[in-house]
Amino acid sequence: MINIQNLSFGYNRKKMLYENLSLSLEAGSIYGLLGKNGAGKSTLLCNMMGLLFPNSGKIEVVKHNPQKRQPSFLQNVYFISEDVALPSISIHTYLELYAPFYPKFNENQFYEYLKEFEVPSDQKLNKMSFGQQKKAVIAFGLACNTQVLIMDEPTNGLDIPSKSQFRKLVAAALTEERLFIISTHQVRDLDNLIDQIIIIDESEVLLKASIISINEKLCFKTVAELDENVLYAEDSLKGKTVVAANVMGEDSKINIEHLFNAVIANPNRVKEIFN
Repeated sequence: MINIQNLSFGYNRKKMLYENLSLSLEAGSIYGLLGKNGAGKSTLLCNMMGLLFPNSGKIEVVKHNPQKRQPSFLQNVYFISEDVALPSISIHTYLELYAPFYPKFNENQFYEYLKEFEVPSDQKLNKMSFGQQKKAVIAFGLACNTQVLIMDEPTNGLDIPSKSQFRKLVAAALTEERLFIISTHQVRDLDNLIDQIIIIDESEVLLKASIISINEKLCFKTVAELDENVLYAEDSLKGKTVVAANVMGEDSKINIEHLFNAVIANPNRVKEIFN
């Protein structure tokens, strides 16, 4: 559904943010895109949406070249940016203006999402709090029922109950024909939601793996002493919490934050384990 081949991009030619980056994403999954601040997560998403153009390489999204911004492409993708700036209009007027651009938009779904998020539907958008505005945009994006939904830091501004509701609604909205990408540095917000993880750093994809594969190849546990299988360790009250190569076939619960730290600290070892 999304294929990137040898992508190179830089805001100026003296400093390239990406060089020869390749990535393939399939429908039916929720991808978590992780990276340090400045790693280029938002830039990569904007390239996918045709908001930025690569210096070289090829991007194909739902069989379209995003750069062309064709109507048949735009009606099948939706992008929720980190910052929202909504006009001084009612929600009803907003739907009248923007919903027609998305043929699969479902108004009943939209109002149900607003209800789940506890967002008032009779208030002007610019009079809402930032958190309410963010939830209104998320509700609209989900109700558009596009094949591709990309969300950049969607949980910024949401309180704890709203983050839980966000995970519930996104998981329920996924179908085998849709693909969701969630980019965030708040990795704990993705617990029990994503089924694929992508970690990028220094213009490179360090890890692209399913939750199932990660569970098979790595284990997350607390130990008294470290051994050669440990990729990352962090002191805890009960000993050392570690990420290690799963040489014994142990079953454990993934800690996404610790996984990220392990991949950043030992990219070559992680690549050996997964390849």
